[in-house]
Amino acid sequence: MNPSIFEELRWRGLLQDVTDESEILKLGNDHTFYIGYDPTARSLQLGNLLGVIVSIHLAKAGLTALQLFGGATGAIGDPSGRSTERTLLDQDQIDLNVANHQRLIRSYFERSGVSVSFVNNLDWTASVGILEFLRDIGKYFTINYMIAKEHVKQRIEGDGLSFTEFAYMLLQSFDFLHLYQHKNCRLQIGGSDQWGNITAGLELIRKKIGGQAFGLCFPLITDAQGKKLGKTAEGTIWLDPSATSPYQFHQYWLNTDDKDVVRLLKIFTFLERSEIDSFSQEVATAPERRSAQKRLADEVCTLVHGLEATNAAKRSAEVLFGGSVEGLDQNELAAIFKDVPSSTISRSDFSGKTVLELIASSKLVASKTEGRRLLCAGAIYVNNIRVTAESDSPCGPTAPIGNVLLLRSGKKNYQLLKITG
Repeated sequence: MNPSIFEELRWRGLLQDVTDESEILKLGNDHTFYIGYDPTARSLQLGNLLGVIVSIHLAKAGLTALQLFGGATGAIGDPSGRSTERTLLDQDQIDLNVANHQRLIRSYFERSGVSVSFVNNLDWTASVGILEFLRDIGKYFTINYMIAKEHVKQRIEGDGLSFTEFAYMLLQSFDFLHLYQHKNCRLQIGGSDQWGNITAGLELIRKKIGGQAFGLCFPLITDAQGKKLGKTAEGTIWLDPSATSPYQFHQYWLNTDDKDVVRLLKIFTFLERSEIDSFSQEVATAPERRSAQKRLADEVCTLVHGLEATNAAKRSAEVLFGGSVEGLDQNELAAIFKDVPSSTISRSDFSGKTVLELIASSKLVASKTEGRRLLCAGAIYVNNIRVTAESDSPCGPTAPIGNVLLLRSGKKNYQLLKITG
Protein backbone atom coordinates (compact mmCIF):
# COMPACT_ATOMS: atom_id res chain seq x y z
CA MET A 1 0.00 0.00 0.00
CA ASN A 2 1.19 3.50 -0.79
CA PRO A 3 2.88 4.78 2.42
CA SER A 4 1.80 8.36 1.77
CA ILE A 5 -1.85 7.46 2.33
CA PHE A 6 -1.79 8.23 6.06
CA GLU A 7 -0.15 11.60 5.46
CA GLU A 8 -2.84 12.35 2.90
CA LEU A 9 -5.68 11.29 5.20
CA ARG A 10 -4.27 13.35 8.08
CA TRP A 11 -3.88 16.45 5.92
CA ARG A 12 -7.45 16.10 4.79
CA GLY A 13 -8.77 15.64 8.33
CA LEU A 14 -9.90 12.08 7.60
CA LEU A 15 -7.87 10.18 10.18
CA GLN A 16 -8.69 10.10 13.88
CA ASP A 17 -7.55 6.71 15.17
CA VAL A 18 -5.58 3.79 13.74
CA THR A 19 -4.51 0.62 15.54
CA ASP A 20 -1.09 -0.07 13.98
CA GLU A 21 -0.11 2.27 11.17
CA SER A 22 3.27 0.70 10.38
CA GLU A 23 1.77 -2.79 10.07
CA ILE A 24 -1.11 -1.59 7.91
CA LEU A 25 1.39 -0.09 5.49
CA LYS A 26 2.87 -3.57 5.03
CA LEU A 27 -0.40 -4.85 3.62
CA GLY A 28 0.01 -5.61 -0.05
CA ASN A 29 -2.43 -5.01 -2.88
CA ASP A 30 -3.87 -8.49 -2.36
CA HIS A 31 -5.44 -7.42 0.94
CA THR A 32 -8.88 -6.01 1.51
CA PHE A 33 -10.51 -3.45 3.80
CA TYR A 34 -14.20 -3.02 4.53
CA ILE A 35 -16.73 -0.58 5.88
CA GLY A 36 -20.34 -1.36 6.77
CA TYR A 37 -23.63 0.45 6.13
CA ASP A 38 -26.77 -0.50 8.02
CA PRO A 39 -29.97 -0.05 5.95
CA THR A 40 -31.97 1.75 8.64
CA ALA A 41 -33.41 4.20 6.07
CA ARG A 42 -34.18 3.99 2.38
CA SER A 43 -31.46 6.48 1.51
CA LEU A 44 -27.95 6.96 2.76
CA GLN A 45 -27.33 10.37 4.33
CA LEU A 46 -24.49 12.83 4.06
CA GLY A 47 -22.56 11.29 6.96
CA ASN A 48 -22.35 8.00 5.03
CA LEU A 49 -20.56 9.77 2.19
CA LEU A 50 -17.50 10.18 4.40
CA GLY A 51 -17.01 6.41 4.52
CA VAL A 52 -17.27 6.21 0.74
CA ILE A 53 -14.66 8.95 0.31
CA VAL A 54 -12.18 7.33 2.73
CA SER A 55 -12.80 4.03 0.92
CA ILE A 56 -11.94 5.63 -2.42
CA HIS A 57 -8.72 7.10 -0.98
CA LEU A 58 -7.67 3.67 0.32
CA ALA A 59 -8.60 1.98 -2.96
CA LYS A 60 -6.47 4.47 -4.86
CA ALA A 61 -3.63 3.68 -2.45
CA GLY A 62 -3.74 0.02 -3.46
CA LEU A 63 -6.12 -1.83 -1.13
CA THR A 64 -9.21 -3.67 -2.37
CA ALA A 65 -12.44 -1.91 -1.37
CA LEU A 66 -15.24 -3.98 0.13
CA GLN A 67 -18.53 -2.37 1.07
CA LEU A 68 -20.68 -4.36 3.49
CA PHE A 69 -24.44 -3.89 3.69
CA GLY A 70 -26.13 -4.92 6.91
CA GLY A 71 -29.01 -7.10 5.85
CA ALA A 72 -28.57 -8.84 9.20
CA THR A 73 -27.26 -6.10 11.51
CA GLY A 74 -29.81 -3.67 10.06
CA ALA A 75 -32.52 -5.82 11.62
CA ILE A 76 -31.12 -4.91 15.04
CA GLY A 77 -29.71 -1.40 14.66
CA ASP A 78 -26.38 -0.10 15.90
CA PRO A 79 -26.65 1.58 19.33
CA SER A 80 -23.44 3.58 18.72
CA GLY A 81 -24.02 7.32 18.76
CA ARG A 82 -27.67 6.96 19.80
CA SER A 83 -29.48 7.70 23.04
CA THR A 84 -32.58 5.62 22.21
CA GLU A 85 -33.27 2.32 20.49
CA ARG A 86 -34.00 2.33 16.76
CA THR A 87 -37.36 1.30 15.34
CA LEU A 88 -36.98 -2.25 14.05
CA LEU A 89 -37.66 -2.79 10.34
CA ASP A 90 -39.11 -5.88 8.66
CA GLN A 91 -36.89 -7.88 6.32
CA ASP A 92 -38.66 -6.76 3.13
CA GLN A 93 -37.96 -3.12 3.95
CA ILE A 94 -34.37 -3.92 4.88
CA ASP A 95 -33.86 -5.68 1.53
CA LEU A 96 -35.27 -2.69 -0.36
CA ASN A 97 -33.00 -0.32 1.57
CA VAL A 98 -29.94 -2.50 0.90
CA ALA A 99 -30.67 -2.52 -2.84
CA ASN A 100 -30.98 1.26 -2.89
CA HIS A 101 -27.78 1.76 -0.86
CA GLN A 102 -25.90 -0.51 -3.25
CA ARG A 103 -27.20 1.41 -6.26
CA LEU A 104 -26.07 4.72 -4.78
CA ILE A 105 -22.61 3.58 -3.67
CA ARG A 106 -21.89 1.78 -6.94
CA SER A 107 -22.40 5.06 -8.80
CA TYR A 108 -19.92 6.92 -6.54
CA PHE A 109 -17.16 4.40 -7.16
CA GLU A 110 -17.84 4.37 -10.89
CA ARG A 111 -17.53 8.14 -11.06
CA SER A 112 -14.27 7.94 -9.10
CA GLY A 113 -12.80 5.34 -11.43
CA VAL A 114 -11.98 2.71 -8.78
CA SER A 115 -13.24 -0.85 -8.33
CA VAL A 116 -15.47 -1.97 -5.50
CA SER A 117 -17.04 -5.21 -4.25
CA PHE A 118 -20.26 -5.63 -2.26
CA VAL A 119 -21.25 -8.14 0.42
CA ASN A 120 -24.36 -8.54 2.59
CA ASN A 121 -23.88 -9.93 6.10
CA LEU A 122 -27.27 -11.66 5.93
CA ASP A 123 -25.61 -14.17 3.59
CA TRP A 124 -23.42 -15.68 6.35
CA THR A 125 -25.55 -14.83 9.38
CA ALA A 126 -29.03 -16.08 8.44
CA SER A 127 -28.14 -19.77 8.72
CA VAL A 128 -26.32 -19.48 12.08
CA GLY A 129 -28.38 -20.73 15.02
CA ILE A 130 -28.49 -18.94 18.36
CA LEU A 131 -26.73 -21.76 20.25
CA GLU A 132 -24.00 -21.98 17.60
CA PHE A 133 -23.51 -18.23 17.70
CA LEU A 134 -23.27 -18.10 21.49
CA ARG A 135 -20.81 -21.01 21.62
CA ASP A 136 -18.61 -19.92 18.69
CA ILE A 137 -18.67 -16.12 19.10
CA GLY A 138 -20.22 -15.10 22.41
CA LYS A 139 -17.78 -17.04 24.55
CA TYR A 140 -14.90 -14.82 23.42
CA PHE A 141 -16.45 -11.69 24.99
CA THR A 142 -16.79 -10.94 28.67
CA ILE A 143 -19.54 -8.69 29.94
CA ASN A 144 -16.83 -6.58 31.58
CA TYR A 145 -15.17 -6.01 28.19
CA MET A 146 -18.43 -5.07 26.49
CA ILE A 147 -19.72 -2.64 29.10
CA ALA A 148 -16.36 -0.86 29.14
CA LYS A 149 -17.01 0.32 25.57
CA GLU A 150 -17.87 4.02 25.58
CA HIS A 151 -21.09 3.79 23.55
CA VAL A 152 -22.36 0.99 25.83
CA LYS A 153 -21.49 2.91 29.02
CA GLN A 154 -23.34 5.98 27.76
CA ARG A 155 -26.51 4.02 27.11
CA ILE A 156 -26.35 2.10 30.39
CA GLU A 157 -25.95 5.38 32.28
CA GLY A 158 -28.79 6.91 30.25
CA ASP A 159 -32.05 5.26 29.15
CA GLY A 160 -30.65 1.75 29.18
CA LEU A 161 -29.67 -0.76 26.51
CA SER A 162 -31.68 -3.75 25.35
CA PHE A 163 -30.02 -7.16 24.95
CA THR A 164 -30.78 -6.85 21.22
CA GLU A 165 -28.62 -3.75 20.88
CA PHE A 166 -26.04 -5.11 23.31
CA ALA A 167 -25.50 -8.06 20.95
CA TYR A 168 -24.81 -5.77 17.99
CA MET A 169 -21.09 -5.65 18.85
CA LEU A 170 -20.90 -9.44 18.59
CA LEU A 171 -22.56 -9.45 15.17
CA GLN A 172 -20.22 -6.81 13.78
CA SER A 173 -17.24 -8.69 15.18
CA PHE A 174 -18.56 -11.85 13.52
CA ASP A 175 -18.68 -9.93 10.22
CA PHE A 176 -15.00 -8.98 10.53
CA LEU A 177 -14.01 -12.56 11.37
CA HIS A 178 -15.93 -13.92 8.38
CA LEU A 179 -14.40 -11.39 5.97
CA TYR A 180 -10.95 -12.03 7.43
CA GLN A 181 -11.30 -15.74 6.77
CA HIS A 182 -13.11 -15.62 3.43
CA LYS A 183 -12.19 -12.30 1.77
CA ASN A 184 -8.60 -11.78 2.97
CA CYS A 185 -9.85 -8.67 4.78
CA ARG A 186 -7.36 -7.27 7.29
CA LEU A 187 -8.68 -3.75 7.91
CA GLN A 188 -12.02 -2.33 9.01
CA ILE A 189 -12.74 1.39 8.74
CA GLY A 190 -15.55 3.49 10.13
CA GLY A 191 -16.56 6.69 11.87
CA SER A 192 -15.19 7.42 15.32
CA ASP A 193 -18.43 6.17 16.89
CA GLN A 194 -17.54 2.72 15.52
CA TRP A 195 -14.20 2.42 17.33
CA GLY A 196 -15.56 0.16 20.05
CA ASN A 197 -17.19 -2.19 17.55
CA ILE A 198 -14.09 -2.27 15.35
CA THR A 199 -11.67 -3.09 18.17
CA ALA A 200 -14.04 -5.81 19.40
CA GLY A 201 -13.65 -7.44 15.98
CA LEU A 202 -9.87 -7.28 16.29
CA GLU A 203 -10.11 -9.06 19.65
CA LEU A 204 -12.34 -11.81 18.26
CA ILE A 205 -9.95 -12.47 15.35
CA ARG A 206 -6.98 -12.59 17.73
CA LYS A 207 -8.60 -14.83 20.32
CA LYS A 208 -10.42 -17.25 18.06
CA ILE A 209 -7.93 -17.83 15.23
CA GLY A 210 -4.75 -16.03 16.33
CA GLY A 211 -5.02 -13.56 13.45
CA GLN A 212 -3.88 -9.96 13.26
CA ALA A 213 -6.31 -7.36 11.93
CA PHE A 214 -6.44 -3.58 12.05
CA GLY A 215 -8.85 -0.70 12.52
CA LEU A 216 -9.00 2.86 11.23
CA CYS A 217 -11.46 5.57 12.19
CA PHE A 218 -12.27 8.93 10.65
CA PRO A 219 -13.85 11.73 12.70
CA LEU A 220 -17.50 12.66 12.66
CA ILE A 221 -17.70 16.00 10.86
CA THR A 222 -19.29 19.12 12.34
CA ASP A 223 -19.49 22.72 11.16
CA ALA A 224 -17.95 25.78 12.82
CA GLN A 225 -20.90 25.92 15.25
CA GLY A 226 -20.37 22.30 16.29
CA LYS A 227 -23.52 21.13 14.50
CA LYS A 228 -23.40 17.70 12.86
CA LEU A 229 -22.90 18.06 9.13
CA GLY A 230 -25.91 17.14 7.03
CA LYS A 231 -28.49 18.22 9.60
CA THR A 232 -30.37 21.39 8.72
CA ALA A 233 -33.43 23.21 10.00
CA GLU A 234 -35.34 21.61 7.12
CA GLY A 235 -34.13 18.11 7.98
CA THR A 236 -31.53 15.55 6.94
CA ILE A 237 -29.47 15.91 3.77
CA TRP A 238 -30.00 12.61 1.93
CA LEU A 239 -27.92 11.17 -0.91
CA ASP A 240 -30.86 9.76 -2.87
CA PRO A 241 -32.09 12.46 -5.29
CA SER A 242 -35.71 11.48 -4.60
CA ALA A 243 -35.22 12.50 -0.94
CA THR A 244 -32.96 15.55 -1.38
CA SER A 245 -32.94 16.91 -4.93
CA PRO A 246 -29.62 17.67 -6.66
CA TYR A 247 -30.61 21.34 -6.57
CA GLN A 248 -31.16 21.26 -2.79
CA PHE A 249 -27.96 19.26 -2.36
CA HIS A 250 -25.94 21.74 -4.43
CA GLN A 251 -27.45 24.67 -2.55
CA TYR A 252 -26.52 23.08 0.78
CA TRP A 253 -22.82 23.18 -0.15
CA LEU A 254 -23.06 26.63 -1.72
CA ASN A 255 -24.24 27.94 1.64
CA THR A 256 -21.12 26.67 3.45
CA ASP A 257 -19.67 29.17 5.89
CA ASP A 258 -16.30 30.73 5.03
CA LYS A 259 -14.94 29.25 8.27
CA ASP A 260 -15.75 25.71 7.07
CA VAL A 261 -15.27 25.73 3.31
CA VAL A 262 -11.52 25.00 3.02
CA ARG A 263 -11.73 22.21 5.59
CA LEU A 264 -14.68 20.67 3.73
CA LEU A 265 -12.86 20.94 0.40
CA LYS A 266 -10.14 18.77 1.92
CA ILE A 267 -12.61 16.28 3.34
CA PHE A 268 -15.25 15.91 0.64
CA THR A 269 -13.29 16.44 -2.59
CA PHE A 270 -10.27 14.88 -4.23
CA LEU A 271 -8.74 18.19 -5.32
CA GLU A 272 -4.97 18.50 -5.12
CA ARG A 273 -3.33 20.40 -2.25
CA SER A 274 -2.14 23.22 -4.51
CA GLU A 275 -5.67 23.93 -5.71
CA ILE A 276 -7.14 23.84 -2.21
CA ASP A 277 -4.36 26.14 -1.00
CA SER A 278 -5.33 28.60 -3.75
CA PHE A 279 -8.94 28.53 -2.59
CA SER A 280 -7.74 29.08 0.99
CA GLN A 281 -5.95 32.27 -0.09
CA GLU A 282 -8.99 33.47 -2.01
CA VAL A 283 -11.31 32.88 0.95
CA ALA A 284 -8.99 35.13 2.97
CA THR A 285 -8.60 37.88 0.36
CA ALA A 286 -11.83 37.81 -1.68
CA PRO A 287 -14.52 35.90 0.25
CA GLU A 288 -17.29 37.73 -1.63
CA ARG A 289 -16.51 35.71 -4.75
CA ARG A 290 -17.42 32.48 -2.94
CA SER A 291 -15.27 30.58 -5.43
CA ALA A 292 -14.42 27.92 -2.87
CA GLN A 293 -18.09 27.29 -2.09
CA LYS A 294 -18.94 27.02 -5.79
CA ARG A 295 -16.18 24.50 -6.40
CA LEU A 296 -17.12 22.51 -3.29
CA ALA A 297 -20.75 22.35 -4.38
CA ASP A 298 -19.83 21.32 -7.92
CA GLU A 299 -17.38 18.61 -6.83
CA VAL A 300 -19.56 16.95 -4.20
CA CYS A 301 -22.74 17.18 -6.26
CA THR A 302 -20.98 15.64 -9.26
CA LEU A 303 -19.65 12.77 -7.15
CA VAL A 304 -23.10 12.04 -5.71
CA HIS A 305 -25.42 12.89 -8.60
CA GLY A 306 -23.28 13.16 -11.73
CA LEU A 307 -22.19 16.06 -13.92
CA GLU A 308 -25.50 16.38 -15.73
CA ALA A 309 -27.39 16.76 -12.44
CA THR A 310 -24.84 19.32 -11.21
CA ASN A 311 -25.28 21.41 -14.35
CA ALA A 312 -29.05 21.18 -13.97
CA ALA A 313 -28.76 22.30 -10.33
CA LYS A 314 -26.72 25.32 -11.41
CA ARG A 315 -29.28 26.17 -14.08
CA SER A 316 -31.96 25.89 -11.42
CA ALA A 317 -30.10 28.40 -9.26
CA GLU A 318 -30.04 30.82 -12.19
CA VAL A 319 -33.84 30.59 -12.32
CA LEU A 320 -33.99 32.17 -8.88
CA PHE A 321 -32.37 35.27 -10.37
CA GLY A 322 -34.65 35.44 -13.36
CA GLY A 323 -32.98 32.91 -15.65
CA SER A 324 -34.83 30.79 -18.19
CA VAL A 325 -36.93 27.89 -16.92
CA GLU A 326 -36.52 26.05 -20.20
CA GLY A 327 -35.69 22.38 -19.67
CA LEU A 328 -36.99 22.22 -16.07
CA ASP A 329 -39.87 19.94 -15.11
CA GLN A 330 -42.52 20.71 -12.52
CA ASN A 331 -40.73 18.74 -9.77
CA GLU A 332 -37.50 20.69 -10.30
CA LEU A 333 -39.45 23.94 -10.33
CA ALA A 334 -41.26 22.98 -7.13
CA ALA A 335 -37.94 22.11 -5.45
CA ILE A 336 -36.35 25.43 -6.42
CA PHE A 337 -39.28 27.43 -5.12
CA LYS A 338 -40.29 25.20 -2.21
CA ASP A 339 -40.06 28.12 0.22
CA VAL A 340 -42.10 30.65 -1.77
CA PRO A 341 -45.86 31.12 -1.34
CA SER A 342 -48.10 29.01 -3.53
CA SER A 343 -51.73 28.93 -4.48
CA THR A 344 -53.97 26.57 -6.41
CA ILE A 345 -56.46 26.97 -9.20
CA SER A 346 -58.63 24.40 -10.94
CA ARG A 347 -57.86 23.66 -14.57
CA SER A 348 -61.33 24.82 -15.60
CA ASP A 349 -60.86 28.16 -13.81
CA PHE A 350 -57.34 28.52 -15.22
CA SER A 351 -58.44 28.09 -18.84
CA GLY A 352 -58.99 31.40 -20.61
CA LYS A 353 -57.81 33.63 -17.76
CA THR A 354 -55.54 36.55 -18.56
CA VAL A 355 -52.30 37.11 -16.69
CA LEU A 356 -53.89 40.01 -14.84
CA GLU A 357 -56.69 37.75 -13.60
CA LEU A 358 -54.21 35.03 -12.64
CA ILE A 359 -51.91 37.25 -10.60
CA ALA A 360 -54.84 38.87 -8.84
CA SER A 361 -56.43 35.54 -7.92
CA SER A 362 -53.08 34.11 -6.80
CA LYS A 363 -52.49 37.00 -4.36
CA LEU A 364 -49.18 37.89 -6.04
CA VAL A 365 -50.59 41.43 -6.09
CA ALA A 366 -52.99 43.12 -3.69
CA SER A 367 -55.54 44.03 -6.34
CA LYS A 368 -56.22 44.14 -10.05
CA THR A 369 -55.39 47.83 -9.96
CA GLU A 370 -51.91 47.12 -8.62
CA GLY A 371 -51.55 44.23 -11.06
CA ARG A 372 -52.44 46.47 -14.02
CA ARG A 373 -49.93 49.08 -12.87
CA LEU A 374 -47.17 46.46 -12.60
CA LEU A 375 -48.08 45.03 -15.98
CA CYS A 376 -47.83 48.47 -17.56
CA ALA A 377 -44.45 48.96 -15.88
CA GLY A 378 -43.17 45.63 -17.24
CA ALA A 379 -42.71 44.25 -13.73
CA ILE A 380 -44.77 41.06 -14.10
CA TYR A 381 -43.21 37.78 -15.25
CA VAL A 382 -44.68 34.38 -16.07
CA ASN A 383 -42.12 31.58 -16.02
CA ASN A 384 -39.53 34.38 -15.85
CA ILE A 385 -40.73 35.89 -19.14
CA ARG A 386 -41.80 39.52 -18.92
CA VAL A 387 -45.47 40.22 -19.62
CA THR A 388 -46.78 43.68 -20.47
CA ALA A 389 -50.30 45.01 -20.55
CA GLU A 390 -50.14 44.89 -24.35
CA SER A 391 -49.13 41.23 -24.39
CA ASP A 392 -51.51 40.15 -21.64
CA SER A 393 -53.58 37.30 -23.05
CA PRO A 394 -55.35 34.13 -21.91
CA CYS A 395 -52.91 31.78 -20.16
CA GLY A 396 -50.08 34.30 -20.56
CA PRO A 397 -47.17 34.14 -22.98
CA THR A 398 -46.08 30.63 -21.97
CA ALA A 399 -47.72 27.34 -21.07
CA PRO A 400 -47.56 25.84 -17.59
CA ILE A 401 -44.68 23.49 -16.80
CA GLY A 402 -46.64 20.36 -16.05
CA ASN A 403 -49.20 21.62 -13.56
CA VAL A 404 -47.17 24.58 -12.33
CA LEU A 405 -46.90 28.20 -13.41
CA LEU A 406 -44.22 30.46 -11.97
CA LEU A 407 -45.43 34.00 -11.33
CA ARG A 408 -43.19 36.90 -10.35
CA SER A 409 -43.51 40.60 -9.66
CA GLY A 410 -40.35 42.68 -9.56
CA LYS A 411 -37.02 40.92 -8.96
CA LYS A 412 -37.75 38.47 -6.17
CA ASN A 413 -41.46 38.35 -5.35
CA TYR A 414 -42.33 34.84 -6.55
CA GLN A 415 -45.42 32.70 -6.29
CA LEU A 416 -46.11 29.20 -7.59
CA LEU A 417 -49.53 28.67 -9.12
CA LYS A 418 -50.48 25.00 -8.98
CA ILE A 419 -53.17 23.82 -11.41
CA THR A 420 -55.39 21.02 -10.15
CA GLY A 421 -57.93 18.73 -11.75
